[in-house]
Amino acid sequence: MQHRALVSTRKGLFIFAREDKGWRLAGGAHFAGSLVTLSLADPRDGAIYAALNLGHFGPKLHRSDDRGESWQEVAPPAFPQGTAGDPALKQIWSLECGDRPGMLWAGGIPAGLFVSEDRGATWRLVDSLWNVPERARWFGGGYDEAGLHSVLIHPHNPAHLTVGISCGGVWESKDGGASWSARTDGMFAAYVPPEQRNDSAVQDPHRVVRCLSAPETLWVQHHNGVFHSTDGAAHWRALSPPVSDFGFAVAAHPKDPLTAWFAPAHSDQCRDPVDAKLVVNRTRDGGETFETFGEGLPSPAYDLVYRHSLDVDDSGEQLVMGSTTGGLWFSRDAGESWQLEPARLPPIYAVRFA
Repeated sequence: MQHRALVSTRKGLFIFAREDKGWRLAGGAHFAGSLVTLSLADPRDGAIYAALNLGHFGPKLHRSDDRGESWQEVAPPAFPQGTAGDPALKQIWSLECGDRPGMLWAGGIPAGLFVSEDRGATWRLVDSLWNVPERARWFGGGYDEAGLHSVLIHPHNPAHLTVGISCGGVWESKDGGASWSARTDGMFAAYVPPEQRNDSAVQDPHRVVRCLSAPETLWVQHHNGVFHSTDGAAHWRALSPPVSDFGFAVAAHPKDPLTAWFAPAHSDQCRDPVDAKLVVNRTRDGGETFETFGEGLPSPAYDLVYRHSLDVDDSGEQLVMGSTTGGLWFSRDAGESWQLEPARLPPIYAVRFA
């Protein structure tokens, strides 16, 4: 059972501890006043990683080997000299554990994929993805440049990688990153001229997740829809959730391939809850039907839930969700009701059970 929740915010990292009656804030802010974009707890050695964005000073990465009592700075991913386009990393936008001890994967803005074999001491750019010809047509969604926000490692085959890029589509490698193929068949982009609608290079998946026990099942919250695949991203089917098919966050049940949760919102200019009601959509039949839950969530409300700000624990029953106004909610009944954490937090960028 996961006993902690890591909450990354505009003004620090907060760690919550699970108790019999709920969750409590364990201490104060780590990196107080600094923007923490992501965090990761490595179950293999107990390390916690925190990714920071320090503006003019660039992205930073820190690691704790004592459950957050102390931190040491490690090397952030970086583009090597001579990389095509001469890019500079602006933000660490995804961080995941690899299959071997000490191995980490990271995605960034611009949309580079990086791998470390030594707990973040050094990083290597996966230049095969950086150099795909389609990159010339990638573009930024909410940021000026395309970003790589989702990294999925197949639980039964670590050489099988899937990544999500905004705006650049879903890409798959079955040889450890040596080569890549676009996997967007069935997706469409409503924000480009009709003749480009099915172009893999302009798709804007906001978040890509998979069911760990049935890894061929994937879910995507896209800029203009919700998509579902049951064949490992070879094909996608558009779904019709209630309230809105726009949003950023999606969480997949770790054991039940038919269940997933979404946080709907208005699209584009508004980017706030529909009818000023913060709700969560859940499907339990593979996207055929949905239920909408709002018990314990605010109304009226103007919170937005970012793409990394909804997570489900390894039981599939407890969820955590954070918002742009610093609201933090936990659910103990698979999203049917929510409890507001009383701490007033800064705007939340990511949440994660650990």
